[in-house]
Amino acid sequence: MGTAPQECVPERPAGRHRVHWREWTPLTLLAAAVLAGAALWLTGRRGPADGIWAAVTLVALVPAVWAVLRQLWRRRFGVDVIAVLALAGALLVGEYLAGAVIAVMVATGRALEAYAQGRATRDLRALLERAPRQARRRTPDGGIEVIALDRVAVGDQLLVGPGDVVPVDGVLAAPATLDESVVTGESQLAGRAAGEQVPSGVVNAGAAVGLRATRDAAGSTYAGIVRLAQEATAHRAPTVRLADRYAAAFVPFTLLLAGVAWWWSGEFVRAVAVLVVATPCPLLLATPIAIVSGLSRVARRGVLVRDGGSLELLGRARTLLVDKTGTLTAGRPRAAETVVAPGGDRDEVLRLAASVEQLSPHVLAVALVRQARQRGLALVEPTEVTEEPGRGVSGRVDGRPVRVGQLSGDLPDWAELARDRAELAGWSTVWVSDDHGPLGAILLEDPVRPDARRTVRRLREAGLTRLLLLTGDRPRTAEQVARLVGVDEALARCSPEQKVARVRQESRRAVTVMVGDGVNDAPALAAAHVGVAMGATGATASADVADAVITVDRLDRLADAVEIARYARRIAVQSAAVGMGLAVLAMLVAAAGRLPPVAGAFLQEGIDVLVILNALRALRGGLRRRDVPPATRELLDRYAGQHAGVRDVLARVRDTADLVATRPTAEGCLPALRDTHRRLTDEVLPHDSAEERQLYPALTGPLGGDEATSTMSREHVEIHRLVDRIGGHLAQADGRLRPDQVPDLLASLYGLDAVLRLHLAREEEDYSSLAPDPPTPPVPGHR
Repeated sequence: MGTAPQECVPERPAGRHRVHWREWTPLTLLAAAVLAGAALWLTGRRGPADGIWAAVTLVALVPAVWAVLRQLWRRRFGVDVIAVLALAGALLVGEYLAGAVIAVMVATGRALEAYAQGRATRDLRALLERAPRQARRRTPDGGIEVIALDRVAVGDQLLVGPGDVVPVDGVLAAPATLDESVVTGESQLAGRAAGEQVPSGVVNAGAAVGLRATRDAAGSTYAGIVRLAQEATAHRAPTVRLADRYAAAFVPFTLLLAGVAWWWSGEFVRAVAVLVVATPCPLLLATPIAIVSGLSRVARRGVLVRDGGSLELLGRARTLLVDKTGTLTAGRPRAAETVVAPGGDRDEVLRLAASVEQLSPHVLAVALVRQARQRGLALVEPTEVTEEPGRGVSGRVDGRPVRVGQLSGDLPDWAELARDRAELAGWSTVWVSDDHGPLGAILLEDPVRPDARRTVRRLREAGLTRLLLLTGDRPRTAEQVARLVGVDEALARCSPEQKVARVRQESRRAVTVMVGDGVNDAPALAAAHVGVAMGATGATASADVADAVITVDRLDRLADAVEIARYARRIAVQSAAVGMGLAVLAMLVAAAGRLPPVAGAFLQEGIDVLVILNALRALRGGLRRRDVPPATRELLDRYAGQHAGVRDVLARVRDTADLVATRPTAEGCLPALRDTHRRLTDEVLPHDSAEERQLYPALTGPLGGDEATSTMSREHVEIHRLVDRIGGHLAQADGRLRPDQVPDLLASLYGLDAVLRLHLAREEEDYSSLAPDPPTPPVPGHR
């Protein structure tokens, strides 16, 4: 296929530039008229000049009066009435230049508002403009047809050409290079493997690729994002509506001050001067501009907030309740360990299990197949496959009968130990067996996200004072996760009803945010002040009721959203307060007769421009973001990718420690220990040394100094010390291990296992905070 046909590429909206110029046309015409009057006045023709300025004032007054009447008809009373009174007062006292300047001021405010809102909603608007409308579908005879997007059905085989927007959520038929910036907010291209799920809305940046649709258009990720974007652009924030409530106090104060100035001095022109400098712009323009700017920024970070009100509440939040599975954890099981019968082969056990499970849609089956493919194992098509719900899958692989699932009856000793270890760790156990009994067990875990702990710290720094974990899981697992990520309290075995009750209880104390991803989280999300859904995998019930959806599979974007929301709200309040404060000072000066209407009009114009420009600051700043140079990003990717091999060696360390503990005099014990030591010295130590020389110095800037990597460097020293200690015991061994060597060897091996696990977790946490995309899940160790 060549480039995408024109009809498959979203079109740029027609008339966009015409709309831009139409917004600025009234201001341009009014300014030109004022300048023409000024030219006449300078040449001595003051009568025609006053006529032009009076006409400009009248032209601005008529639509302003109409707008105020419409507001009053809807029982709304706002500060727009001050502009009407100022324009009318200028005409009454013959201050035509002041009236003309007020007219230009009002037109400037509207034009700046339109520009600023257009600038702030640029990213939200881009989502709507890029929405796919058609798709290419393969026909039964091998051809390609272009169909409307709403005709795509689950299971359809589609073709996504170079430069095409992926039309619906689906599974790739071949490796692909994708631009995921619209959905995830990241600019770097992402490589995705065959069989990997991709969301709609991303762009194919490589060759044409096949896609099997897993959702229809209405249920796909991008459709949900577009719906949220449309709602986000159609609502106003509570701080915007506060402007009308402030008018209840500000307008009477303005009229009273104008009346007192008139009564005290006997000069009506003073009252007009007070009205001229009483501005509506800080409330009516600056506040919504700041809030909408915040909406735009969180959209760029991969978080779609439903409306400005939700963003404003997010900026005031003090309590966070968070679900565990799929939120603090990845929500996708992975093989933590593979335990095999004595003499068995771990890779072969995993290959057999994954081959049988290829046809099963179960989440554990998907995890096994993904794990085997990541390890490069050659899977074969199984035969005679049958599945018993709740029991497992059986079939033949290379003619050999294989069963994957649950086991009943008595277990051998090694299997009993594996089952006990899985229960203690809160892992799931999948047994692999044949006609002669169990071959091995694959222990599956739902790993905590590497960015979870850092995200919790950032949320506390942003002002959240109470963080709770809600989960339906067991208390032991809930407590482990809570301690690991640093939340205040863990509530286990929570039903959806109990989650809702706790959310309502916390909401009575403070503004509360609830974060979840599953259907069972939807009621709790709806009950919170702000419900946030982890929606990276597509539209779900939780995303439908949520006030915000994180469209990228990264929890740290929640911290980004909170920081941006607080900053935007602070800018909004600051802009309104500063603008109104300056206006009140100018009004007092005008009431004292020190500020004539013309000068007041020009001063008011400056105040309006000042607060609007200040509100536009919400488009930048307020986000604790570390800039990482491209060369450092390459180093991060390289060394994070090497962690899979380190974890594999780590599994061998634990295997060898168990062998030394149980059978130190066995014939294979010493060779296994030598092989493990060789892999440590050939693979792990060079990796650590290279990180010390290349990566850690490069992270000094992004992580804020040498102290950030000092603890990891100290762990490298301990790893080297333990490896050298093991090597020393090997040098002393003469054909077999001496009994007096066993205790210290065990201390060294188990200590090395603990230090390596902690070290990898610490590195991955720091790496995830700097990496533009979530790190590829490492291949866990096997037993």
